[in-house]
Amino acid sequence: MDMHQWFKEAQYGMMAHWGLYSLLAGEYRGVHSGNYSEWIQSNRSIPIAEYEKLAQAFNPVFFDAEEWIRLAKECGMKYFVITSKHHDGFALFHSKADKFNVVDATPFKRDIVGEIAEACYKHGLKLGLYYSQDLDWHEPHGGGYLSGHIPCAGTAWCNNWDFPEDDKKDFNICFQNKIYPQVEEILRNYGELCLIWFDVPMTIKEKQSRMLYDLIKKYQPNCLINSRIGNGAYDYVSLGDNEIPDYIPEEIDAAQIMSNDINGFKPSPHGLYETAATINNSWGYCAWDQEWKSASQIASNRKKLAGLGINYLLNVGPDGLGRIPAVCQQILREVCK
Repeated sequence: MDMHQWFKEAQYGMMAHWGLYSLLAGEYRGVHSGNYSEWIQSNRSIPIAEYEKLAQAFNPVFFDAEEWIRLAKECGMKYFVITSKHHDGFALFHSKADKFNVVDATPFKRDIVGEIAEACYKHGLKLGLYYSQDLDWHEPHGGGYLSGHIPCAGTAWCNNWDFPEDDKKDFNICFQNKIYPQVEEILRNYGELCLIWFDVPMTIKEKQSRMLYDLIKKYQPNCLINSRIGNGAYDYVSLGDNEIPDYIPEEIDAAQIMSNDINGFKPSPHGLYETAATINNSWGYCAWDQEWKSASQIASNRKKLAGLGINYLLNVGPDGLGRIPAVCQQILREVCK
């Protein structure tokens, strides 16, 4: 089936934000993070040397990829998107480009993306991978340093606590040494991908967005690319976080859609749209965030989005042991009754 047609018909998917931040559960040294607990390293300005200790403790003994994928399938979802690398720079796959990954840096030593890919294949769900192509707080030259004045979920878009001299940063170095080679790795090592979900294009240049776009189409021509790659090189539009619009405007104002494309935003060339949304307030696991959306509210959102031709990508935040919270599972099952 044509991937554009598949995406239109899929309508409903599950996203999972999972990483080292899940161990902190929204709290560091007795202080809560902001609403987005996956931003806690920036929100609390946690030094890399301190944050890396989490890798030594990351051993999610209850993680079972098949349990996650069976839940998604049971709830009527057609695809699954996992954070292969978030803004903290930690990869949930075995990367030769950078040792800060789940296999080389943790006692778990299992390729999580690989196990999820196998489970998706076994149970008939398509796999998508989230990858933070601009921000990387583990890198001296990670992006975001040109946009420090814009409010965000942390103290800064870039790591300015370990690396305070923004004028000495060069994103080209990070892109060449880590971003580009890691995107190539996930394209070549985990079978067929239905999409790659990029995020917050704050620093990336038009040439670099195009390089990533062309790389993806070289290895996986059917893989769709969301608009947050930046600079207008995309296949489908990611609406704002938790955005449930009343209509799809003929022209979309970039200022109304958080961080999709700071260089100008255009409607989807293929009529493909998606809203990624949370079940509570946070994307990553946050122990103190118990403001869960009701099953009826989620069902209403799903119906409204489907009527507009917009996919609903609903996020779960597994805890540090690899468990999708029970209340989260209960809500999702009630939605599909």
